[in-house]
Parts: sequence; C-alpha cells; structure tokens
Amino acid sequence: MPGERRHGFVTGGTWCLDRNRKIDIWPKEDSVAIASGLEERGGGSACNLAIDIRRLDPAIPVETIGLVGNDDAGRKLLAEAEAARIDRRQMHVCDDAPTHATEAFVSSASGLRTHISELGVATLLSPDHFDFLTTSGRIMHLGLPGVHPIMDNRWRDDANGWVTVLKSARKAGLETNLELCTVPPQRLRALIHPCLPHLDTLIVNDSEIGALAEIETVTAGETDVDACRLAARTILMGGAMRLVAVHFPQGAIAVTRTGPAAFVPSVSVPADAVFGPNGAGDAFAAGFLYGLHQDWPLEDSLWLGHAAAACSLRSVGTTDGVEDWRTCLSIAETWGRR
Repeated sequence: MPGERRHGFVTGGTWCLDRNRKIDIWPKEDSVAIASGLEERGGGSACNLAIDIRRLDPAIPVETIGLVGNDDAGRKLLAEAEAARIDRRQMHVCDDAPTHATEAFVSSASGLRTHISELGVATLLSPDHFDFLTTSGRIMHLGLPGVHPIMDNRWRDDANGWVTVLKSARKAGLETNLELCTVPPQRLRALIHPCLPHLDTLIVNDSEIGALAEIETVTAGETDVDACRLAARTILMGGAMRLVAVHFPQGAIAVTRTGPAAFVPSVSVPADAVFGPNGAGDAFAAGFLYGLHQDWPLEDSLWLGHAAAACSLRSVGTTDGVEDWRTCLSIAETWGRR
C-alpha cells in the first residue's frame, strides 16, 4: 500500500490436495508396488509456503490467492488455511471443476517422489483471480508455471498470465518471487524467461537452474556446484532479479549483482530421521525468504532455508515437519552441517 512499510507475505497460484503415500519401489509399467500410509494434506506452492511461513513465525501476516473447487477436497484446503490463520479472502471457490488433487508417492527404495495430478480448477486459474489493491504484504511468492493452462498461455499483451500477475504485484509495490515446476526444459524456458524481467528473486533447484541456463548442472545424479554458480549468474544477468538462489542436496548458493556468490552447506540429516522429501524445496524457500524479509545476512538466510528443509524431511506431509524458526535452527545445529 503506497506510503506504508510493507510487511508479510502473499502467496499465489497452486493450492492442491496431496494424497501422500509411501511405496516400496516405483513400479515398471504392468507391474505392482505396495503402498502404505495414506495422508491427505494441502500441497502446491501457494499452500506450502503460506503454511511454512506461519509455522516459522506465527506472528507474521500471510495472505494467499488461489482457486479451489466446491467439494470436500476444497473444504479441506480452506480448513487448513483457516487453521494456519492465513488470510484467505482471495481463496476463490469454483463450482465449475473439482479441486486440484495430486497422488504423491515416495519410494522407500530410492527416496524419490512421483506426483500424478488431476488438475481440476488449476485449468481455470487466471490473472483475474489476483487483486493486489488491498494487500499490505511485502513479498509475493507465485507458482506453478506448467500446471495452469490459462496462466501458461498469452494473456492480452503479455507472453503469459504469470507475467501479467508479476507486473501487477510489482506495480502494487510487492517484491516478487517465482516457484517452478518440473516440466521439460524447453517448456520451462518458454514459460520462465518472459517472467525474469518482473522478478526480484528467484529460488530454484540445481536441475531447474541448469534447464533455464542451458548448462549441465547435474551429472549422474551429482550436482556440479561451479556449473550451478555459472548458471545462476547467467540467469541473474538475463533478468531484473537482485539475487538468484540455487539449492541442492549438498548445500545452496546465492548470487547477487554485487559481491561474490555465497555458499552454505546443507544440514547433515540422520538417515533415520527422513520420512519423505515432499515439500522440502518449499520449506527451503520459506526459510530463505523469511530471512530476507527480516533483513538477515545472506548466509544466515540460506542456513535457515536448509534448517527448515531438514525439519520438513521428518514428515511425509509437505508442511508438518516445519517448526518455528528458532527450533528449526536448534535442530539443524544439533545435526550439524555437511
């Protein structure tokens, strides 16, 4: 709001119901895997970051913008937002399609996750659902390009609806961040490159930054940190961002327009503490953005990102493992750095 010091977060975009299951192994086609432990939780970038921020600091205001169906799944998501005391005045309820739902499987054999989504109302989300005239938030976290067809395509004079929303948020005085989705590299570049001139920060993983910059950053499952640093700087110089952060299993780097890149190793999480990776990337983004919001040093913000992600690994659900920021840091320090 003009003339006022902005405070808090606005999350926008994907709200979906995750149906989380553990499976013994991801099966080949025409074969069988054994599943156990169904848990239903809110998922998606707008949901996860909003709840994570509230868990990190229950005093900080968080607003959200999204679309759910008028069904049981939608009511569960509304209830989760209400329980987290998120301002959900712009969680629109739609009668024309079911709530976006995702079957989320975590393989015990590999530790990897596989998501199968029924998009439902995600196909109907458009820039018309976003209104920044009354928000007092400071940081806008938006996602997920690639699973919202209207947003993914041209919107009036803009390359896509994500550009329209980012431009509107910045015009209203918000800082902008975009979360990505795992889609084929060529499609990712087509969706994200037009957004870069309208972003203040970009937080991605090692594979995503490589896809955006067309630089090989992961080889045989191992992250090339130097390649990530080069890719991050390449993307930084191609957009309006003041910083680009890249997270990966061994740590995270952040590059800015001035000064050297910062590198902080990740938390050495005990193997028996890990229950699932769902939401760990969102938790990292929440911790890192919270540190930036509080004007912490860059390295401290990266470490809180790692601490929040490490705590997130303790649960199959996307947000259940995240604690308040002091507890996250205490747990991380107990486990130590890689």
